[in-house]
This record gives sequence, C-alpha cells and structure tokens, in this order.
Amino acid sequence: MADRFDCDNCKESLYGRKYIQSDDNPYCIPCYDSLFSNTCDECKELIGHDARELFYEDRHYHEHCFRCFRCDRSLADEPFTSQDDALLCNDCYCNEFSSKCVACDKIVMPGTRKLEYAGSTWHEGCFICHSCEQPIGSKSFIPDKDEHYCVPCYEEKFAPRCTRCKKALAKGGVTYRDEPWHKECFVCTGCKTQLAGQHFTSRDDSPYCLKCFGSLYAKKCEACSKPITGFGGGKYISFEERQWHQPCFTCSNCSISLVGAGFFPDGDRILCRDCHNNL
Repeated sequence: MADRFDCDNCKESLYGRKYIQSDDNPYCIPCYDSLFSNTCDECKELIGHDARELFYEDRHYHEHCFRCFRCDRSLADEPFTSQDDALLCNDCYCNEFSSKCVACDKIVMPGTRKLEYAGSTWHEGCFICHSCEQPIGSKSFIPDKDEHYCVPCYEEKFAPRCTRCKKALAKGGVTYRDEPWHKECFVCTGCKTQLAGQHFTSRDDSPYCLKCFGSLYAKKCEACSKPITGFGGGKYISFEERQWHQPCFTCSNCSISLVGAGFFPDGDRILCRDCHNNL
C-alpha cells in the first residue's frame, strides 16, 4: 500500500493535485490561500497565491485594486501619495493639495524646490528679481509692494546716494543739511576725522570738527591765546576788538575775576578798580 500524501490542513489526498509546500508541510491550494494569503485592503477578499500582490504601509492590495481614490487610475506602476489613508496619483494630489506658483500658475510638484513668502509660493526658477530678472534663489531680497528685488538692484534703484562718494547707502548713514552721507564719508573738512557721533560745526556749508574749526576760524583769547569757540556752553567776554574766555577775563595785575565787575583798560592790560586806583 502506497504512503499517503495529504494536505496538512484538510487531510485530503494531494495525489494528482497542485499543492504548495510551506514549512515542510504540503497544502492544497484552497487551504494554503485561506491560511496564508493576505486580505486586500480595498475589496476585503483574499489575495490568491497566483495573484500579483502590492502592499503599502502594512496594507495589501490586489493589483487591480491598487488605484487612485479620486480618478480610479491604476497605481501599480505609477508614483502616488497617501492622504488621510487614501491613495492618490500625483496629478490628483497636486490638483487637490499642492500650491500653485504665483508667477507661472502651474502646480508646484511635491519634492521640487520652491520658495514661500507672505503666503505665496513660487517655483525656485520663477522667483526672480523684478529688475534684472535673475533667479533670487536663497539670496537676500527686498520686497516693494508686489515686486521683489535682489539687494544690488534695489540699492541701485531705490537707495539714497551718499553726497560725497555717490554710492548707495544700504543701511545707516548720516543726514547733514537734508543730504545723506555714509558714516565713513562724513568727515572733517580739515583733518578728515569721522564726525558721526561727535560734536561738529560748519563753515561755508563744509563740516569741521571743533578742534579744526577753532584752529582755522575761531578768534583767540587775549589771555591764553587759545580759540574761543563758544561750543559746549563756553561763555566769553568781548570788549572792543578783543575777546576772552570767561575764566580768563581777570585783572592783569592781581588776577581777580572781572566777570560782572567794572574794569579799566590800560593799554593791552585790563585792571580791576583797586589796581587802577593804585596806579
């Protein structure tokens, strides 16, 4: 008597029948499918051993069930996207969820390089400078109403120009007589020291530091021969064609202060009342 060769599950003879071996055990086709086949996530039927099976994120599908949720297009050999567990072909996903480029009005495909600004989206190559029409890419830009400029074009077109060097002021600067200057260009006419942040004055519309102005134009004190500028609250005394710093206006003989007191000129000297009376 021949040895028995039966299905390991239903025990029916496998002689003359197709079978599938699994873990060294033979199974008839119906038993194998019922025991080991996956269930299609779409139609809920078993995916037979001879059917092409597709799977995505632990979900299994018949080939003919693996389709776009919107247009019913087969996704078996197409790129696709999952949205809220629904499978969508790229066209349907883009039409429903992707942004449109505000420049060319075409879909910005998933995975492509794009730029987003103020709630709008551009293809990387469509985000260009309004002036030179070159792609801005990841470089800095400056918006002006609905237009965008690369920094060099914006400075060339809109930025004020320095009164001295005529180049654009990108930021900062100094205003003198309603005219813009670079800080490094706003210097003393005499010694060329930068004047930004320090006291200065002018002569014939030209700026001077206090030291140069005093040296070049200020009158000299009769007593100490230093310039009398009047800056910083400094007071001075003037008599005839001569001037004194207030602290220097003293009696030539006894050195008492003559500020607010009577005095008497004596040639190049000035004397208090007592010294004059003792002459």
